[in-house]
Amino acid sequence: MATKNDTMTAQKTPGILDKDTDFEVRIDQTICVNKSEQETPLWHNLKYALVGILFGIVFIKAEIVSWFRIQEMFRLQSFHMYGVIGTAVVVGMISVWLIKRFKIKTVSGEEIDFQPKKFNKGQIIGGLLFGFGWALTGACPGPLFAQISAGFLVIIVVLLSAVAGTWVYGYFRTRLPH
Repeated sequence: MATKNDTMTAQKTPGILDKDTDFEVRIDQTICVNKSEQETPLWHNLKYALVGILFGIVFIKAEIVSWFRIQEMFRLQSFHMYGVIGTAVVVGMISVWLIKRFKIKTVSGEEIDFQPKKFNKGQIIGGLLFGFGWALTGACPGPLFAQISAGFLVIIVVLLSAVAGTWVYGYFRTRLPH
């Protein structure tokens, strides 16, 4: 994993980022040093926990975490989940447009900069694996915790599998096609 020192060295060394390497892609897409990395007291993060709890309640009440609703979606038997996903996409598009149009900054005053992403075949493979897992388990990674808190304890197996899959991907990442 690249560190701040690696990033600083790469930025100071001409030509090191000229190649389309995994290191270069990770720097462009994930490495940043900004105010959000500053140390804050633990209680400062309570707002995120509260938003997460509220989000979970909304997911449960809207039946977004319902295994039956997810199965209906994959069997093309109901519009409910397509409506939720479509609404999220539209809200996201409008939000990005507003951020770009009015140059909205983060809460800490930083400029929001959107970077273009390069397409690669790994995105197709990953998307298919994600979709198959979602269809088989009836659980998307976002609402896993809401499903567990709603009493669907079998989802703990799905959560542990997701963590294990993430670890396996990280372990084999350099040997996978990107």
